[in-house]
Amino acid sequence: MLAFNLLNSPRTIKTPSSSSSSLPPTQTYFFVSCALSSPSPPSSREEAISQARTSLSTTLQKPLNNPLPSLPTRKLKKQKQPRFRVEIPLLDDSPSSLAQLAAELFSDVLIIKKGSKPPCILILWPSPALLQCAHQVFDAMPSSVVNSDVASVIPEQLGPADFVVFSAPERTQLEEIRAITNALYPKPAILFNPKWAFEEEKDFGGGLGSFVGSFDVVYSFMGLEVRGILSKRKGVVLRFVKDGVLSGEGWVVMVEEEGEQKKKGEMRVVSRFKKRPSIGEVESVLYNLMAANSPVTKSVKFLRDLASNAVTGKKPKQ
Repeated sequence: MLAFNLLNSPRTIKTPSSSSSSLPPTQTYFFVSCALSSPSPPSSREEAISQARTSLSTTLQKPLNNPLPSLPTRKLKKQKQPRFRVEIPLLDDSPSSLAQLAAELFSDVLIIKKGSKPPCILILWPSPALLQCAHQVFDAMPSSVVNSDVASVIPEQLGPADFVVFSAPERTQLEEIRAITNALYPKPAILFNPKWAFEEEKDFGGGLGSFVGSFDVVYSFMGLEVRGILSKRKGVVLRFVKDGVLSGEGWVVMVEEEGEQKKKGEMRVVSRFKKRPSIGEVESVLYNLMAANSPVTKSVKFLRDLASNAVTGKKPKQ
């Protein structure tokens, strides 16, 4: 079973078939809403951002209004620091596109906080180049966001921040990120679009795997495509925490309806997971699903979100 990064370039996984020809890479970035009571995948870039905002605003509501004590007492042990993770994959992960996405997501996060001031958000970028792009984008809009980079952040910047966002962090920066997160305690920390693959995390040494695993995913959306001999179906892997209760939302794999039941834009849940499914688990679900309708499933293709298309104006390649 091949493992690959869902956030990097799409790859095709093939099962044994009578044809040895490889499928050309396709790029389809449109997913439509589901009519079921289950979480609905976003139908547009704007909806993906809106869903992620909902997840953030509801999960941050409690820790920002009822902060943990900075030091444990005899009666109260040290509490778990609020740590969250958001993933909205981009086809175009250029600095300008990433900065624009972060600006649209975090500038308009609606959090009702005690007092009159909006929460102060500190976004830490992995490089000076990304930081420069962030300044250009955020300076053009009113917000309570402060931008800095991981390497040069100072304690004086952590103090006023209500929570910190690590935007597009690199694996090589995890030691620094862990130190900053620990210094931030008890305030919330957020990983946004980390650059490493989820499948890589089990190989992180020095306790970094456990550290990264302590960030609860509140929103993650990944498109996928399964190709049979005569058909192809789109789907998604989605986690969407709507009400701030992490234990109440699992992961769902959804695919388009097929045959007589197919309606334009409708998807159905084909599997649910309590924990984040591995690539192998998702593959198994999709292969079994397609095998029920087709003798051969040629490939499973994971696709990145359409979010960058609206930023860059680029059309998907056929």
